[in-house]
Formats: sequence, structure tokens, C-alpha cells
Amino acid sequence: MSYSYIALGDSYTIGEQVLTAENFPHQLVTMLNAQGLKVAEPVIIATTGWTTDELATAIKERNIQDTFSFVTLLIGVNNQYRGRDLDNYRQEYTQLLDTAISYANGHVNNVFVLSIPDWGVTPFAEGRDRAQIAKDIDAYNAACKDITLAHKCHYLDITDSTRKNGTTPAYLAEDGLHPSGKEYKIWAERLVPMVVKVLKG
Repeated sequence: MSYSYIALGDSYTIGEQVLTAENFPHQLVTMLNAQGLKVAEPVIIATTGWTTDELATAIKERNIQDTFSFVTLLIGVNNQYRGRDLDNYRQEYTQLLDTAISYANGHVNNVFVLSIPDWGVTPFAEGRDRAQIAKDIDAYNAACKDITLAHKCHYLDITDSTRKNGTTPAYLAEDGLHPSGKEYKIWAERLVPMVVKVLKG
């Protein structure tokens, strides 16, 4: 039995400034293969800077007709960064989650959503209102979690890890903003048991 995987998102999915093998989708696949699950190379629709609507547009343009064994979705930081309206995020995120579910062939249990990292703790945010950024991210994540759980999909909080490690150079890419492979490894490690349980279920 072999499995397929599509990852939807932005810079945190593509792995801005890290090697492809070090982004979380590729590390996840490597770890799943090590567990004896034969998972193909991930299909990734993600670009640095994308907001919810930009990801939705790109998904339409790619027009992938296949369905996948499982799906990850991580989106929203750029909505927050650009000062977008939270209600707008709720609406567009819900549509993206519906798309993710359709990629999983309607299996809500095979969709895994990651929370939005807190970039406000990083060196890049120097001189900005870090407390306000944290508050905004928390509000976005609360909306994301509510919608995800209402759809009966899986929600994984990785924001705590980004807050803990976001000031440590080893866990950051060279830009002092995006995570390094070390941070992505933590996300992948947290995802592995969740995905294994569903695929072996």
C-alpha cells in the first residue's frame, strides 16, 4: 500500500530559505517512510507571502484532479501581517478547508491543519508591537481551530514551539524570520503519530 500527500500553505509549508528536504512536508514523509508507511513525495501548493485568497487562486490554477491519502493546511500569517479582517479570514479559510477535504476524497479525518506560527517573537519583528502580533495570531488561531474542529478535521498547535524557539538562531533561517529545518522537524514529529493513526486505522 502506498500513500499520497498534498500540502497547502505559504512560506511555512514551502520552507522559505531552507533546503526542500528540510521543510516540514518532506521531513514528515521521510519520518513516515521510516515507520514503514510508503508515502510518495509530497505535492506542494505553497508560496511565500500567500494569503488565503492567493492560495485559493493558485489551487484553482493548478487544477489538480487527484485525491490524496492525506492533506495538510497551514495558512493565515500573511492575512495577519497585512492587517486583513478576521471575518474575511474565517470565510476564506473555511473555503480552503473544504477544498482540503475534497483533496482527501471527503475524508475529514485525513486533513491535518497546523496553527499559525508567531513571527512576532523573531528578530525580524524588532521594533514592532510584539504583544499585538501575539494577540492577533491568537485570534486567528482561535478562529482556525474552531472552524477546523467544527469540520471534524485534525488541528495541531505548533505556535507554542515557535514562541519557545523563535529567539534561538538554530531554530531560525538566515532571514531571522522563518523557521529552520530544526523547527520544522518538531512540527513533523508532532504530525507523525497523528498521521500514522489515521493511515493505519
